[in-house]
This record gives sequence, C-alpha cells and structure tokens, in this order.
Amino acid sequence: MSRRRSKKSNRNIYLIVLVIVIILGIVGYVLYNLNEKRIYNSNKAKVVLNDKLDVEINEEILLSTFIKEIKNGEVLNKNDKVDTSKLGKKKVKLDIKDKNNESDSFSFDINVIDKTSPKIEGKSELSTYVGSKIDLLKDVKVSDNSLEDIKAKVTGEYDINKVGEYKLKYEASDSSNNKAEMDFVLKVISDPNNRTFTTSKGFSGKVVNGITYIDGVLIANKTYTLPSTYGPGLLANTQDAFNKMNADASAVGFNLFIGSGFRSYQTQQIIYNNYVARDGQARADTYSARAGHSEHQSGLAFDVCDRNVSSCISSGFDSSAQAKWISDNCYRYGLILRYPKGKDNITGYMYESWHLRYVGVDLATKLYNNGDWITLEEYFGIDSKYS
Repeated sequence: MSRRRSKKSNRNIYLIVLVIVIILGIVGYVLYNLNEKRIYNSNKAKVVLNDKLDVEINEEILLSTFIKEIKNGEVLNKNDKVDTSKLGKKKVKLDIKDKNNESDSFSFDINVIDKTSPKIEGKSELSTYVGSKIDLLKDVKVSDNSLEDIKAKVTGEYDINKVGEYKLKYEASDSSNNKAEMDFVLKVISDPNNRTFTTSKGFSGKVVNGITYIDGVLIANKTYTLPSTYGPGLLANTQDAFNKMNADASAVGFNLFIGSGFRSYQTQQIIYNNYVARDGQARADTYSARAGHSEHQSGLAFDVCDRNVSSCISSGFDSSAQAKWISDNCYRYGLILRYPKGKDNITGYMYESWHLRYVGVDLATKLYNNGDWITLEEYFGIDSKYS
C-alpha cells in the first residue's frame, strides 16, 4: 500500500516538475522574444529589431537603423526617414514582403528622447568701464538639438561699480533639463575718460568725457589733457573777468588787451610743432604746451598785453609796471597768475607774467596768498608731468 502511495506521489512530483519546466520554457520563450523585440511568422518573413529603440530628438535617422536582422523577406520602406521632431513614444511601421511575395506590415514604438545638452557660444572674456552699462548676453548664442528657443543666463556675483575681475558662468537648459555651462571673466576697469579719484590733498577729482575737474575746477596741464574735440572758445566768465580788470587798469593808465585767447587743439599743435622744429622738444616743453595740454584750449585762459609795451607775451614783459600791477590785482577778478616765478618744477613751465587763468574770486584769492602765489598743482596736490 505504501509502495503504491510512493509511486503515485513520485508521479505527481514528476508531473509538477514537468508543468514547471513547461511554464519556465514558455516564460523564457516569451522573454527571449521580448528581449529580442522579434517579429516572427512561421514560414514567412522574420524581422528582429535592435535592443535599443531610443533616438535623439531631431536626429536624422532611417527605419533601417532599428532593424537588427531580416530573414525570409525584405522591408520595403527601410530607407524611409523617421520623424523625430517630437519627444516621447512614436509609432512607426515597417512594410514587409515575405519570400512568397506577400505583403504585410508591422508597427512598433520608438522612444524620441533628448539627452544632449545645449551648446553655448560666447566670449571667454568681457571688459567694461566702471559704472558703464553692459549687456553680458549680447553676443551669446545658445543652440540645441531640440531646436527650442533657449536663453542663457549669467550666474555669479559682480559689481559693475567696482574695479576687478569677476569669474562668471553662462548657463542654459532645455525642456528635458539638459544643462550647459560656459565660464567667462568680466573685467571691470577704470575708464580714463570717465572716472573719479582723490588727490594727495584729499580733493575730489572727476574725469567727464575726457575732461578733468578737481573740486569743480577744470584742469589742463602736462598730466591732465583735453580731448581734441573740445573747443568752447573764450568763455564768457573769462572775458568778463578781463573786461573788469581792464577797466580798472585803464583808470591807472594802462591799455590792456588779450594778445592770445582761445586756441583749438589743432592750432596748438601747429604752434608747438613750430617751436619743436626751432628749439627742439626738450626746450619747447619748458614754455609751450603740447596739443591737448594747453590751458588756452579750455577757454579759461589768455595772454595779456599792453598797447604801450613793446615786448608782449615774452620775458620782456616781466619787468613792466603792467606785469606787476596784474600780478598784484588779477585775483580780485577771479584770475590767477598761472605760472608764477620759481615754480617751473611744479607747473612744468617757465615763469609767464602774461598768462592768466580764470578760477573765480574765492579760489583766486586763496592762490594769491598775499602776493606769494600758490599754483593749482600745489593747492590741489597734483602734478604736471608728461607720461
């Protein structure tokens, strides 16, 4: 009885094992075919697809790209281009002709993906002047295989109002969250034509469009230049100051006039070059300004003469009564003796008893210094030297 039970039990076990083997075989067959993504018809065409059916968006690709193997027939449209313009699942169809010349079709899904980062084109270095506006994205171009309109952005910290080099990045990302970065450097530099500074004596200086002002006073000397395009003519306050001085000078018997007033950049260039040709540059630099460095171009200076003095605008004028009166009184009208005696090494020019400069009565009085003239260079704490 027990032997019968044992045999029966063994048969049941064999049956169970057989069923399991059959099931595993079926599952294995299905998995195998799924893994191979196989199209199979007995005695007809068989098409095996590639394991990966992913394709990048907007990639130019043919149907044949997805076919791993063809047997017992052919794919008629294998050279057709696939539309990959949209992300996601896309159904495509193969037109098949088997060995019996019978037609059929098969559809399957491909996956249009985007794993490609955008491309950023731009300059690796940009520069701008302190306080100037700059569009950091002006020349930056972003392209992507998705053909999206992608905009770049700038990351990192910088201060447009502070001189320095700032390490920044351009960043861009597409709708699939693929990101791109590009490093660049922003250099914020001082603008020689628009900047601020402080003199050695604490006065505030400002350069506006190439013209230097210290404490509001225009400065033109060997260090500080005027643009070649600057040319206001003799300014009204300068002319008025001369007129008032001349009226008082007439009362004591002098007959003053302006021998040389405003000079343009171009005129000064001609005058200076003539002196260089005659005396050499080193000598000319002691008494004549190079173009762009002359106070005459500022419209605030002039050379004064007297019609009763034979030697004007020259050292012969230095010992005249007119020169002494002018030195003692010009400050009352807002005028200063710009190049006093003994200050050659400070102003950069020899003593000129005839060269006056308008600065206003308050400053002129300070510079007069009870007859012991102080120069603009000394007062403001600046120099006058050609670079």
